[in-house]
Amino acid sequence: MFGSRLPGNPGNSVSAVVTGAGSGIGRAFALEIARRRGAVLCSDIDEAAAQLTADEIVAAGGRAWAVVCDVSKIAEVQKLARQAGEILPQPVNLVVNNAGVGAGGKPVGETPLTDWKWTLGINLWGVIHGCHVFAPLLRHQGHGGIVNVASTASYSAAPLMGPYNVSKAGVLALSETLAAELAGTGVKITALCPTLVKTNINANGRIVGDASKLFDRLMDRFGMAPDRVVRMTLDAHQRGDLYVMPQFDARLIWRAKRLMPRTYAMGAGLFNRLH
Repeated sequence: MFGSRLPGNPGNSVSAVVTGAGSGIGRAFALEIARRRGAVLCSDIDEAAAQLTADEIVAAGGRAWAVVCDVSKIAEVQKLARQAGEILPQPVNLVVNNAGVGAGGKPVGETPLTDWKWTLGINLWGVIHGCHVFAPLLRHQGHGGIVNVASTASYSAAPLMGPYNVSKAGVLALSETLAAELAGTGVKITALCPTLVKTNINANGRIVGDASKLFDRLMDRFGMAPDRVVRMTLDAHQRGDLYVMPQFDARLIWRAKRLMPRTYAMGAGLFNRLH
């Protein structure tokens, strides 16, 4: 049996929509929300992967359904909201905008524009679409929350990762904007900004060359398990935290950028050349 109910929505259990729920962080969110007795609509562009996540939840005694959604298309996110209203046992009160891809390995000017458009379409526009569609619904009902999966890349600006950095910086800025706009409404906003999380983002993305090899080496050594990241994020979201930086290096980079911006940029460039 799954565990205790998620707190934070008086009189309601959690009815959640999770995008990119077929694998990685999204799958971990769906499983953990179900463990806390929430009902989950598992959305993914890969229908089979979403169904596997939903089936695992149902087999363990939880409530979950699988749907297909390409978050880069507003019409599909609008359809996702309609499906959530029809399928979930209660109105949506938690949205996890997680679907994302990785691209990088070449400097700005050499990265193909097709990679820029692909990355921004999913990582940034996907979150914009999710917030555009669901934020008004949550504001109207006066409670609930949105978790946007950003990244330490949203502020670390590592060399050779331009499309990914820009997309995640936009997600962080959008989350901060929403937090201000929804202050006092009963709707919580949280931006998740991890460093390395053990997912298939490199294998399924467009990170090329030495950057891809370095990514794999660092992931093997320092990557955090998705379920741990998700537990920390949901706990922080219930406390009303805007920022979640689950690893020490994420918090260290955050402080270094603000205290020593020029030194940080030079150091990041040097680290890239040495590796």
